[in-house]
Amino acid sequence: MNFDWSSYDPGKGYDELLAAPGAARAASAGLISYLESLGSDVLQQRQQAAERAIVEMGITFTVYTEGRNIDRAWPFDIVPRVIDAAEWDTIAGGLEQRLRALNMFIDDVYHDRRIAKDKIVPAELIESSVNLLPACQGASPAHAVWAHICGTDLIRDADGTIYVLEDNLRVPSGVSYMLENRVVMKEVFAEIFARQSIRPVDDYPSALFDTLTSLSPRPGDEPEVVVLTPGIYNSAYFEHAYLAQRMGAELVEGRDLIVGDDDCVYMRAVSGLERVDVIYTRVNAEFLDPETLRPDSVLGVPGLIRSWRAGNIAIANAPGTGVADDKAVYSYVPDMIRYYLSEEPIIQNVPTYLCSDPKSLDYVTANLDKLVVKPANESGGYGMLMGPYVSQAERDAFREKLRADPRNYVAQPVISLSTVPTISGENLAPRHVDLRPFILQGQESFVTPGGLTRVALVEGSLVVNSSQGGGSKDTWIVDA
Repeated sequence: MNFDWSSYDPGKGYDELLAAPGAARAASAGLISYLESLGSDVLQQRQQAAERAIVEMGITFTVYTEGRNIDRAWPFDIVPRVIDAAEWDTIAGGLEQRLRALNMFIDDVYHDRRIAKDKIVPAELIESSVNLLPACQGASPAHAVWAHICGTDLIRDADGTIYVLEDNLRVPSGVSYMLENRVVMKEVFAEIFARQSIRPVDDYPSALFDTLTSLSPRPGDEPEVVVLTPGIYNSAYFEHAYLAQRMGAELVEGRDLIVGDDDCVYMRAVSGLERVDVIYTRVNAEFLDPETLRPDSVLGVPGLIRSWRAGNIAIANAPGTGVADDKAVYSYVPDMIRYYLSEEPIIQNVPTYLCSDPKSLDYVTANLDKLVVKPANESGGYGMLMGPYVSQAERDAFREKLRADPRNYVAQPVISLSTVPTISGENLAPRHVDLRPFILQGQESFVTPGGLTRVALVEGSLVVNSSQGGGSKDTWIVDA
């Protein structure tokens, strides 16, 4: 391995560890000095040790390809991303601010829709949302919070500015990988954890449990919390089982629950039926209740929405939350912050063109070679067009999709994501990254110190999703 930091070229963009060739950023100076002291051979051995640990710990994710479900070991690179603690504290404040406004928006949508009446967000944008659930109209979850767990994707531009790329409010995943990345790093780099003050992340399961119990309709008792999973064939099943185990909660499927004549939810147990107070659902909202939502669902619980509306069960994230998990709605979040909180946004959005707007659609269709175009309600990198990196024929075909269904698409300029040194064969090379911190809101708020750094392992690629060949890194919040 070529392990000479002076010859590592971070390129013209923003590198998270080096300000220039051979010049470490203040927060990463201790890390780089430590890595230099290890040398090339030892670093390669540590990478191999991390990969063995991941296999032994059974850390996997599922890729759906060619009609098959393939379990793969979690791809992981041991050179971490480092963020200065002072900068992170500002970012964390912006994330908490954003989720507060989003929850106020969702509550408003299912009650008075003041924001539409005041023409801040177009009424037709709300009414045309595929995630707007009429069954939630008038519902009032605890603390007026609908999205209790949010995974917000952050990116850093070439000039160092942090932007919110999107909000994941329905069933955000990845936090178990953040936690396990840290476990692996403590094994392979134990020395530096003893020498540097790196903010811990291992209190997330207890913070999640506290958030969930704060929603219980029976606050005076010890709440019964369960994690509802679609089952073992779901791509995030590892995470469902992991979080249930770490919280001491039961992992259940829809068939394990029943709504009684008293409109309360019960879990089938060996000793009989046991009352459930809080469901942390990892099932998409439309499948939660075949009685009220999709009648063909075999994943949900008949009568669950009725029980939830009666206040007998708490569901996190609440049904109907997806109305704010929409890339078209995303473009209005800064306006929501100003409207509901009377504050300026701490973190800005990426500039976004709504294809539902005729002028924006004209601009987008004429400039597909310069833009990234995304479907409003997809995730995992599916269905998007990376305009500069595809053929003219692909752009022409996508242009017809836009014209046929403009509401379903938004477009953004291509952002040159920041990079982190990454082991690539025998060399260290810059690879593009994003960051998914996790924000909790219940009776109180909590933001993970850092989050899941996802890395595009392919040279030059901007697509970091694990489903599209990306990997991950540990994220260190360090006092510089």
